[in-house]
Formats: sequence, structure tokens, C-alpha cells
Amino acid sequence: MEALKFDFNALADRVISGEPIDRQQALELLETGDENLLDLMAGAFRIRQHYFGKTVQLYFLMNAKSGLCPEDCNYCSQSKISDAEIPKYNLLSRDKLLDGARVAVERDSKTYCIVISARGPNEREIAAVETIVPEIKEKYDLKICACLGLLSEDQAKRLKAAGVDRVNHNLNTSDSFYAKICTTHTYQDRIDTLEAVRDAGMELCSGGIIGMGEKREDIVRMAFSLRDLEVQSIPLNFLNAIEGTPLEGQQELNPRMCLKALAMFRYVNPDREIRIAGGREIHLRSLQPLGLYAANSIFVGDYLTTKGQAPKEDYQMIEDLGFDVTRNEETTCS
Repeated sequence: MEALKFDFNALADRVISGEPIDRQQALELLETGDENLLDLMAGAFRIRQHYFGKTVQLYFLMNAKSGLCPEDCNYCSQSKISDAEIPKYNLLSRDKLLDGARVAVERDSKTYCIVISARGPNEREIAAVETIVPEIKEKYDLKICACLGLLSEDQAKRLKAAGVDRVNHNLNTSDSFYAKICTTHTYQDRIDTLEAVRDAGMELCSGGIIGMGEKREDIVRMAFSLRDLEVQSIPLNFLNAIEGTPLEGQQELNPRMCLKALAMFRYVNPDREIRIAGGREIHLRSLQPLGLYAANSIFVGDYLTTKGQAPKEDYQMIEDLGFDVTRNEETTCS
């Protein structure tokens, strides 16, 4: 049996005390031998429990505009280079967006995520979000996360004024790997959007996709970039290699690697909300519950163009772990 590179509990104690790990340590966590996986997860859970207890935050995702995107992101079924058979429609009506908020409440979600496929929002789309967000918040008392693509400083300020709490804009991967998955915009474009969101006074939601052909060092670089940006919420996706996309057939993940990535992100970003996002059902499979020993949040229901696990199975999983669904604001980081 391979000797432990770390005393994971001692490392967790140091992280909890405020001592950050470095990139080499993070890489070694990601490369932990399978025989030491449970020790790694136990350390990650100690950090997670310190900051979030046994609470799980639920998010509900609404694909408010599907397909029709001019970008060439290789992983995305909605990009201009995708041949995936997906629904294609412009921005949903007010009634459908309100109905999505109703479902979010019914599923015990704390946050309603409104997503559009686009390089960035046009004037009509920004205006629609400005109109619907106050109505949703007044009627359903939900936090709103908007994912609208690249944003200008003015657009970010308008979203803040409308009551949007948080904007999602994923880094997706490291700066050094980014050009291999998209050429119609740059990694720096994404950083600029996140900085505009932060300057406007909204929370940052940004994560990435693991399994696109990147090196382990790229995963570590992404984790540290998100830490440096002080992102409040980190959704981690595991590539769903959708038929009709350039990454169709890309299969390099297994449940153990996914767990190691979640744990590494917890050690690097100890007090940040970490969400197991798209692909968890495909890649974590029977080990999904273990993911919540590192992460403290999941989407409940479907994703953008792919199906998720049935909500009742998520609730049962959370209950079986002895965890609790919460909408308590005190469980999120400052």
C-alpha cells in the first residue's frame, strides 16, 4: 500500500486555522492513491463541516433561452458548432419564468438560476431580466443568480439595481488550457466579466468543467484562480460528452477522480460554497453521496439541455447522509 503523503486530518486542521495550502500540495491531493481516498474525503469533510455543518443548499436551474449561441465552446450542446439535438428557443415568457420560480420554491431551492445561451445579453434580454427579477423576489423570496454570458460594467450595474444577487460566469478551465476549448472569446474576457460583476456589488458564482482533456495541473490552476478571485460559489461540472459536440466520446473520468477533485477544491477554497453540478449522475454514479462530504450544494432537477437525477432521489440521498436542506443565509460564506 502506498504511504500517505499527508496526514489529511492535520492538513485539514491547518486549513481551518487559516493556513492555505499551496499548488504543489493541491496537486498531490488530486493525485492521492485510491487506497487513501476515504482519508482524503474525511479531511475534506472536517473543513466542510467547520464552515457549513451538515447543511446542503439546493439550486434550481432554468434554461431561459436555449441554443442559438454564436460561441464555439467545444463542450456545449448550444454552441454554433454543435449538432446536438436540443430545443432551440428565444427568451422564455414572463409566465414561464415565474412558473420556474414556483418550482424552485417547491423543491426547497434557495436560489433560482436564470440562464441564457448567448455571447452576452442583448437590450431586450437585459430589460426582461430587470422586469422579472423584482417580481420573482417579491412573490417567492428567492435569491436570483443570472447567467447571461459576457457582461459590460453598465450591464452588471443594471442587474445589481434590479435585485440580482449573484452572477454565474464560469472560468471553465485554466488560463493555459482555455484556447483549446473555445476561440470566439478569451479567458480574459471571462475574468473581465467577473470583475465587472464584483465591482457592481454582486456575488460571484464561477466554477468549471473537469474532464475536457485538461491536465491535472489545469484543474489545480483553476481552483487557485477561483480562490484569488474570492468567488463565493463554485459549481463543479464533470463533462457530459454530449453527442453532436466536438467533445463527444471524451471519457476520462471515474468516480474516484471526481471525488478527489471535489476534495481538492474544498482544501483550496475552504469557506466557499462548492456545488456538484452537471455530470454528477454520470460520473459519480453510486458514489454521489460521498461527494457531499466535500461539497455543500447541488442542483435539484435538470440542467440546461440534459436530465438530472429525480428530485426525490436527491432528497433521499441528503436524508440518508444525515444532512439537512437549508435556505438559511447564515450557511453561506461572507
